[in-house]
Amino acid sequence: MMRFVSCLERADIPWCAIGGVAVNHWAEEPMVTRDVDFVVAVEAIDKTVALLEAAGFITTRFEWSINFKGTSRVSIQLSTEELYHSFPSRSVPADVHGILLRVASLEDTLTGKIAAWRDARRRQSKRVKDLGDIIRLIEAHPRLWSVLPAELKGQIEKPEE
Repeated sequence: MMRFVSCLERADIPWCAIGGVAVNHWAEEPMVTRDVDFVVAVEAIDKTVALLEAAGFITTRFEWSINFKGTSRVSIQLSTEELYHSFPSRSVPADVHGILLRVASLEDTLTGKIAAWRDARRRQSKRVKDLGDIIRLIEAHPRLWSVLPAELKGQIEKPEE
């Protein structure tokens, strides 16, 4: 993980963690995750792949992501979905489990989780986890309740403010 962050930071690539790592930063109770989902500025995708490959990461390409495998069991996934293209420009510095990195803004983290939850192509177990992540964000930041779509408000208890 440190090698991954160092590569991006030294190259001054606009990037941020999304998904579970970002939720762990914004929620009150962190949960274990074995992968790091991240995005970079669109114009930096090819440079990011080249840098990480040069640093020893093995690359596997998929329709919506580029996955990197290093020497640990942590999976690193670069999302190439359009929804996330602007997230790096609004990212914030964060200390996540003692590692200094950049994470998506609170609002972007919620937006990404809602999109993942709505994606019917995802396994049910992943969508249930996404719903749990949304609930964790709402519990930690009750003001986000107002931006939830009606379909989620019907499934989540309104938090006390």
